[in-house]
Amino acid sequence: MIYIRLLFESIRFAVNALRVNPLRTILSLTGVTIGVFTIIAVLTVVDSLERSVKNSFSFLGAGVIYVEKWPFVGSPDFPWWKYLQRPEATYEEYKFLEKNATWHDGICIFAIKGNSTIKHENNSVGNKNLFGVTYGHSDIFELEFEDGRYFSRQEIEHANNVAIIGSKVAEGLFGDNNAVDQTIKVKGLKFRVIGVMKEEGESLLDTPSSDDNILIPFNSFRKLYYVGKYNGIGARIGLKGKESDEDLANLEGEITGLMRIKRGLKPKEENNFELNRPEAIANAIGNVFKVLKIAGAIIGGISMLIGAVGIANIMFVSVKERTNIIGIQKSLGAKNYFILYQFLFESVVLSTIGGGVGIFLVYLVTFLPTGTLELMLTPFNIIVGVGVSAIIGMLSGIIPASQGANMDPVIAIRTQ
Repeated sequence: MIYIRLLFESIRFAVNALRVNPLRTILSLTGVTIGVFTIIAVLTVVDSLERSVKNSFSFLGAGVIYVEKWPFVGSPDFPWWKYLQRPEATYEEYKFLEKNATWHDGICIFAIKGNSTIKHENNSVGNKNLFGVTYGHSDIFELEFEDGRYFSRQEIEHANNVAIIGSKVAEGLFGDNNAVDQTIKVKGLKFRVIGVMKEEGESLLDTPSSDDNILIPFNSFRKLYYVGKYNGIGARIGLKGKESDEDLANLEGEITGLMRIKRGLKPKEENNFELNRPEAIANAIGNVFKVLKIAGAIIGGISMLIGAVGIANIMFVSVKERTNIIGIQKSLGAKNYFILYQFLFESVVLSTIGGGVGIFLVYLVTFLPTGTLELMLTPFNIIVGVGVSAIIGMLSGIIPASQGANMDPVIAIRTQ
């Protein structure tokens, strides 16, 4: 109960300090405000950047392992010549994994031909991504449709000339008209449109968007382009792990064993394939942003040091102005800890007010137009800001509070 009373008294003294000497108090709190603003602004921008960059790679899927030729992230001693000699993943290997692998909730193989030109009558759109996919593609990637549907298993197996197109492709070829059941041409071959995907929008890194994609059955794709084991367009096999498979360890072990069997590798031979995970890119990105956060914290820490001096200055003045009151309180039986907590709480409250203003300024910054980058002040960063402010207030007020608590009541009460 005493702590609640102390808190309310400290708030009253802090508000009184703002009311009696507003200019002095505001100037002293400016350091804390700028420090908290700098730290939380940096954290907010870095978190938003990290989230946007990671979302830019969402086209790779989540909880997926890819079987392919090249690694996502290379090491400093990247043996590119060794990877160059590896064979590409093949349709036969995909069918082998589909038949024998059990630790997955979806499997597909796909190949991509970039810079493709798609035509409809006199209209054409260029620089689009043509995908050859299998039926399990929708299990690996979340496809949302504006109109139409996904491929049937029969259409995939029979290599029917059907296609699913992105929103930009549909707009470029058909404008406001309905694209479903219309005919498009890819390298002179006709395809019937059966679905249009929802608009995804641009990403921060301009990574591949479904808006510019055209999906056709994998074997229809092979009518147009050679998907070779050593030459031609490379393919990628994707397997989505089960939720019960922690860290996808079972799936990774199973894929490794099956691929070694399929490729006839001897026990002492190293793998001639790569098992890639989107998390590898996310981890590499996360390490870069950790450095940025540390740099921001150091810059903000300098401002916080100035703010701490300002808070300490307010508290030293406050102790001096209330010396007589301290003597009266002690003469009436107030303990040292009561005086200590009274000034300490006041210091924390003042510092938190300064920090709160800094957080509010960051909140206002999130409304500024930033293009594809969406700034978001998270609850965690708010807690960090308030916590840092409180700690600075406590450290700044401990010496003035101790000075007031240790005063001789007789001397203090005589002070005018």
